[in-house]
Amino acid sequence: MSKRATNLNLASPQLRTRVAVLAAGLGASAMLGVGVASAATGADTAPGAAAGAVAAQADAQSKAATAVKHAEQSKKEAPKGKPAEKKAEKKPESKPAKKKSAWTIPVNNATISATYGTGGDRWANKHSGQDYAVSVGTDVHSAAGGTVVKAGGNGAGDGPAYGNAVVVKHTDNTFTQYAHLSQINVSPGQTVKEGQKIALSGNTGNSSGPHLHFEVRTSPNYGSAIDPAAFLRSKGL
Repeated sequence: MSKRATNLNLASPQLRTRVAVLAAGLGASAMLGVGVASAATGADTAPGAAAGAVAAQADAQSKAATAVKHAEQSKKEAPKGKPAEKKAEKKPESKPAKKKSAWTIPVNNATISATYGTGGDRWANKHSGQDYAVSVGTDVHSAAGGTVVKAGGNGAGDGPAYGNAVVVKHTDNTFTQYAHLSQINVSPGQTVKEGQKIALSGNTGNSSGPHLHFEVRTSPNYGSAIDPAAFLRSKGL
């Protein structure tokens, strides 16, 4: 075996080691290229020079890999921006509960048969109240809390045309009158609450049929009546 062949055989293990290192950084294609180049030039290249070239390439590749690793590590450690705060959802504004009126309609499920100010042969003057057509014996309620000031026949002192009647004084110094009653369940001086039963409807006095005659007054006596429908609307009814 010639001296030249001996040198190639001695260098072959070293070349294989360097090629393996280089393959880790450059890939299979680079390893194949180096192997082919070394085989082609091995006869004219000293073993030390070939090994040095491979080592230099491996070192460069290692430094590049280290730089990439450091860059990735720095990216991970970089402080993240503060996440945007979630916009608070606007809650619908709650509406205040509607205040219950201190007043109520004196009879339930009634039909208005005559209104305030109506003229006709049935009244000496224009109608002084509002008539609710209901059957005899229907519960009659105090339209608001107050004190009974008049109760009895002959319109409780206001005249026979009213039949049996009750008059209640309220805390705002208004008065309500309930007439043509078939039965009275309260007496003068008695305190009543809003909606409390005070009588039963009827057909007494100057009446053309069963109904409740209802008035709102500025005094307990006849002649001081005001429009009851407008008054009740002012109370939210």
